[in-house]
Parts: sequence; structure tokens; C-alpha cells
Amino acid sequence: MVFSSVEFLTLFLPLAALLYFLLPVKMRNGLLLVFSLVFYAWGEPVYVLIMLGSIVMNYLFGLGVDRFRAREKAKKTVLALAVACNLLLLGVFKYADFMIGNLNLIPGVSLPAAEIALPIGISFFTFQAMSYVIDVYRTAAPAQKNILNFGLYISLFPQLIAGPIVRYSTVADQIVARRTDLDLAAKGIRRFIVGLAKKVLIANNVGFLWSQISVAEAPCAADAWLGAIAFAFQIYFDFSGYSDMAIGLGHIFGFRFLENFDYPYISRSVTEFWRRWHISLGTWFREYVYIPLGGNRKGVAKQVRNILIVWLLTGLWHGASWNFVLWGLYYGVMLLAEKFILKKLLDRAPAFVGHIYTLLIVLFGWVLFAFDDTKALFAYFAAMFGTNGGFGAETAYLLSSNALTLLIAAIASLPLGAKLAGRLFARAGKSRRGGRIAFRAAELGWYLLLFLLSVAYLVDSTYNPFIYFRF
Repeated sequence: MVFSSVEFLTLFLPLAALLYFLLPVKMRNGLLLVFSLVFYAWGEPVYVLIMLGSIVMNYLFGLGVDRFRAREKAKKTVLALAVACNLLLLGVFKYADFMIGNLNLIPGVSLPAAEIALPIGISFFTFQAMSYVIDVYRTAAPAQKNILNFGLYISLFPQLIAGPIVRYSTVADQIVARRTDLDLAAKGIRRFIVGLAKKVLIANNVGFLWSQISVAEAPCAADAWLGAIAFAFQIYFDFSGYSDMAIGLGHIFGFRFLENFDYPYISRSVTEFWRRWHISLGTWFREYVYIPLGGNRKGVAKQVRNILIVWLLTGLWHGASWNFVLWGLYYGVMLLAEKFILKKLLDRAPAFVGHIYTLLIVLFGWVLFAFDDTKALFAYFAAMFGTNGGFGAETAYLLSSNALTLLIAAIASLPLGAKLAGRLFARAGKSRRGGRIAFRAAELGWYLLLFLLSVAYLVDSTYNPFIYFRF
């Protein structure tokens, strides 16, 4: 089940919210745990056993680290086992066939494919589980003695499928005691509707354009660039919209998750872009990989090594395919180039130069990300540079029929979009007597319109992909 589905919007969420507010406070965590497990098991019930196994395993590891707190060697051994077991779980289910496929390239090796289906969201809940054990080891968070509360942390449905990756230290106190009120719930509903509209009304429509161009046999340069732009908008609104929905759902149930996106397409450098994109993943790798490796504290050579390791792992985290490895190393190299060569040039250049440079780097990166077929990947890059001509017969049609959607996507990807909406509401509030009431009415009407349009789209359309669903 995903948030942008009719079943979730009309059945699952209303029932979960109604029961949550009706039940006594002490029963709410149990209710959320049950609903979270049902949410995860909705499409493929057998995979909930993997999650339950992860919950029990990491709960015990957390207790083990806590028990041996005064014995450093034993505590480190438990932590090492926890990390190894979690990585093994992720390796078996996500990377087994990738490793087998690469081993089969060796002459004389012919191993059968494991053909293990990928459990939904395994990368997200595995990273959360590891962060818990590490935080307990670092005394950044207390060990959770109640397995039901720990199970809720791992399985909480608002952030289960696609994040944001929530560190245990961030929500430890909220799991035990949190304040739920109507104002926070109303704020959550508004945030959820915005995320739903971003996903359904923008990401799905620009995604349909990308799906047309990406399978074209020989797209011209204009079409190829248009497709890359469409995919850049699709993946941003797809994932940031889902993050908005997750944060909004968290508010409804009293949780305060950290932000995961901060208008990344306004960045003036690749470094800034990655401070604004998928913030929770970047924070996770910085806290649990880059800094433990030594960060920038052990000389330039080791800093370069550490950055490349982090970005190699970031690429692999996204998928078991060579294009993700190339994508990760591509950004590792670009970040190193900025750090040691380009930083002064970018600082001195006009702002628009930095913006154009960053957008070009990011567009090439998204093409790398999009194609797991190497032949198709390089053919698309070649098309972007004109090997199939500059303009095609359908270029004008694709531009004209998608111009409004692309314009809306461009505005909505900037802080300008939120500022315009705020000014419109404020103007509505000043246009009549009783301005506060008019403001609230305009705001309510806006969110209701977004929700109804989103639901109407879902009912009418069969195209509703979710890119990060596979991670």
C-alpha cells in the first residue's frame, strides 16, 4: 500500500486516525503498531515476517549493547554483530542477484540466480534499525526495553516505505510520550495534502512524459533534454511529495519528523544540492559512515577516500545495479572537484552561473540514475548531444502539450511557489470584512480543491508509479 492510493485515502487512514483519537493514550502505540504491520503486509504479507525478524533481532542487540555498557570489548562485539547481521539481511535480499550476475562474468563460473524478491522499503527500515543500535552504543539514546515501542519505531507506517530515515534519538521521547492535539493534526493534514498533490498532480504527469521519451527508439536532442527535465521533476515531486505526506502523517499522530527536502533545485553548487536533497540519507551517511571513517580529520588523502566510500555506498544503497554505482561515484568525483578545484570559481561567479552549472550536473546525474541498462544509458546520453538530430517531428507537440505542467512543476520546485500561495491567502483575508475568517475559508478551499483533484486523478488514472518504492 502507498499513501497515494484510493484504499489508503478512503479506508486505511480515516480508520486509523479515528481509532487513534478515540482510544486512551496508553493504547495508541499498540494501535499504530497493528496498523503499521497491516500497512506493510497489504501487498505481500510474507515480507512482514522479515520486518518482524529485524525488529526482534535489533531489539536484542540494543539490549545487549546496553547490558555490556561497562565492558568496552564486549559492547563493540555486540555492535559489530548487529551491523554485520543487518548488512547481511540487506545483502541477501537486495544484492544477491547483483553479486551472482557479476560473478558469472568470470570465465567458467555459472551460478544460478537467487531470484529473491526485494521486500518493500528494506533499505529504509534496515538503516533505521542500525542507527538505533549505534545510538545506544554511543549513549545518544537509551535502550528501549519495551519491544512493542521498539517495533513501532521500526514499522511506523508514515515513514516505513520511503522515509525519511528517522534516527531513534530523534523520536525516542516521542514514542514514549507525545502530545497530540487538533492544531498539530490540522497542520499535518495540510502538509499531507500538499505532498499528495505534488505526487499525484505533478510527479505523475511529468513522469508520464518521461515514460514516453525514455522508451523512444531514437529521440532527438530536444526530446532527450525534455525527457531529462521531466524525470528531474518527477523524482523530486515523487519523493519530496512522499516525504511531505510522511511528515504530515507524523503530525497527525503526534510525531515530529525532520525535514527531508529543502528546495534542492535552487542550489548554486552540487555540494549545496546534496545538503538540500534527501537530507535524512545524507545525515545518516555522514553520522554513521563518514565521521567514523575519520571524516576530514586525517589528511586530504583519507578525506578523499572517505568521500568516495560514502558516495559509492550511497549509490549502492539506491539499487543493485552498475548505473547506481556510477551515479554514486559521479557525485563523489563532482563533490571532490568542487571542494578542491571549483569552490573559489563558483563563489566568485554570478549566481545564475552556479545555478546553471548545478542543474546541468544534476540532469546528467538523473539520466545515470534512470537507466539500469548500460546500452540504453549511453544511447540516451548520445541523443542529448545530438546524434539523432536536434529536433524531431513530435518535439513541438510534446512541448506544447506539457508546457503548463512543466511550468507548474518549475514554480512549485522553488520557494516562490509557497510564497505566492501565502500571498494569495493573505490577499483573500484582506479583501473582505472579517479577514481572518476569509483567510481560513480561502485556505480551506485551496486544500480541499487539491485533495479532490488528487483523488479524482487517482480514480481516473492507471498511471501511479512511485520511484523510491523499490528502495
